[in-house]
Amino acid sequence: MKQKSISLKRVLIIVLIALVGVALIALLTVYGIWHNEISTLTSFRQIRERNDAHNDGSVYMMEVSGGFYLDKFIEQGGAKSDAELIQFITDSITKGLIDMGLSESDIGCSSFTAVSESGDRLFGRNYDFDKTNTCIVFTEKNKDRHATISTVDLQFLGIDVNSDVNGLMDKITCLAAPYAPLDGINDAGVSCGIYMSYQGGAETVATNQNTDKPDFTSTTLLRLILDYADNVEEAVEIAKSYDMHDSANTSYHYMVADASGKSAILEWVCGTDSTDNDGSARELKVTYNDNDSHIGEKEGNADYQWITNFIIQPGYYEKQEDMKGLDRYEKIYEELSATNGVVKDEKAAMEILAAVGRRTWDNDDGNGCTVHSVVYNLTDKTVLWVTNENYDDETAVFEFSFEK
Repeated sequence: MKQKSISLKRVLIIVLIALVGVALIALLTVYGIWHNEISTLTSFRQIRERNDAHNDGSVYMMEVSGGFYLDKFIEQGGAKSDAELIQFITDSITKGLIDMGLSESDIGCSSFTAVSESGDRLFGRNYDFDKTNTCIVFTEKNKDRHATISTVDLQFLGIDVNSDVNGLMDKITCLAAPYAPLDGINDAGVSCGIYMSYQGGAETVATNQNTDKPDFTSTTLLRLILDYADNVEEAVEIAKSYDMHDSANTSYHYMVADASGKSAILEWVCGTDSTDNDGSARELKVTYNDNDSHIGEKEGNADYQWITNFIIQPGYYEKQEDMKGLDRYEKIYEELSATNGVVKDEKAAMEILAAVGRRTWDNDDGNGCTVHSVVYNLTDKTVLWVTNENYDDETAVFEFSFEK
């Protein structure tokens, strides 16, 4: 009887060891496949709670480990639609096990470049929309790519605007955030932003080029610029190397700037607004801050640039009423021209953004608030970031850098 008891105990131990071994192998397999994603998920954290009474969504931070398959995305030729991008992200990040989504909507924004009294080059941006959750996304530097800091609206990943990021599935969805930046800076001092341009007359028409070039969608262009551009010229070359396919049946233009003081506005146009209704016929027009006298006298006399939500190409519109955000464009110019584009510091630049914030502005669109305001210092490679027009609330003001 004693011998049988010993034999049974031995069998149970062997079975237990086998089960532990199987579990360990499974864990090692999961870690081997998703170690970067697991590390990224553990970094995801809330840095400011929501305040529904003020239409404030929550603010999160996420430090992305690894290259999030961007090199693979480029190797496959990018994507010519949101559906293709979603499929790539789903297949790469979750290995096809979990469906993920990206979407876009009407957004109204403002940006400008300036120089501080100490000589630092600045890039300011307002993101105007409505209540939403936001994530500040940090990506790593490697031998071929820059470290970056960017801002992502989490509703474009399918996160409910009226609740926090809850549970593992929501966090897994946020792994797609590097592919949906709205603005950002890299460690070379290059900054870029994306803005609605409402092209095509009565009904907005998306840019949809179809040549033999590889393809990108709206936010993936911004991602490529942040990861690969050392300066404005390289950013422009990246844009020229791809066919543009705007997301969500709408249209966008961009502004990019670097630490040298050079900036450019990137627009895809064909003809005038009333005739620009064939997205495949559009061509990239690049307007540099030091070569823009053809845009207008005030632009030609200024070393700085500014942008809102209308195409700046001369003769594009028949009437001013069709120029979305013209009032904000003129207000930004009024503020900057008073000091010839020189501001005291980042806080002074933030005050200009506050002057065209949606709560204090006579809205010309349906956007109810400025979701975030940010000033990127392209010289020091630092970030001053404020959520939802809470400019005087210290708990809503954040400073970031690549060292901290």
